[in-house]
Amino acid sequence: MKEKAKVLVVDDDRRMTRTICDILKIKGYEVTEANSGEEAVEKVKSYAPDCILMDIKMGGINGIETLKLIKELYPDLPIILMSAYVTDEQISEAKQHGACSVLNKPLDIQAVLSFLNILKKEKSILIVDDDLKFSRTLKDILQVRGYNVETETNPDHVLSYLDLEYKLVVLLDLNLGDKDGSDVLKSIRAKYPSKPVIIITGYKEEMTDSITKALQIGARTCLYKPFEIEELIKRIMEIDREKLNAILEEK
Repeated sequence: MKEKAKVLVVDDDRRMTRTICDILKIKGYEVTEANSGEEAVEKVKSYAPDCILMDIKMGGINGIETLKLIKELYPDLPIILMSAYVTDEQISEAKQHGACSVLNKPLDIQAVLSFLNILKKEKSILIVDDDLKFSRTLKDILQVRGYNVETETNPDHVLSYLDLEYKLVVLLDLNLGDKDGSDVLKSIRAKYPSKPVIIITGYKEEMTDSITKALQIGARTCLYKPFEIEELIKRIMEIDREKLNAILEEK
């Protein structure tokens, strides 16, 4: 089980940072604070947080300018902005520069806690493919990248994996012996409408109809074997970010 997230709380209102830090510490998170954008940029370098919670309106450089500076250094670092007077323009600019969300003050602390809980949850991936050599190789690569990976050759067992625990994404081969992967996808969609599924195949021409069918059913994309692992990692990270952002948008 992974450790809880390290959080940097940034606000020039020291009472606000102290209150948020106290709440997060009670919940078991490791927390530090900064009271200006300039201090936040320096703290990020030394503290290496998993997430930043930052006010927009601050003396010196504001939250959006600080966001830009930090994203130049750490483009994948999740940053949540907060403001007592949030405008559509602020939200648009913040999202444009990579903020997860802009939350209103007083802060919905439950939304933040839900976000942090998912942030450090084990990123589990299910590979469904009857090519054992391919599955083992891909599993080894993804595990090195920090993902928990399970493999399955029998398409009839797929739903049982999804019933058991949180899965970030399913990598589903379209050619599963005598079973079409698009039919497996249809079963996944029936029970888990929003579960991200990336289809993979080594038969681009032969599987055209199945690829089209799978994309219509709701597959995220199709990757063709042999594919670049960085392209797959990029897709997985996009899905992870979308899931995290959705938690905040729902609140």
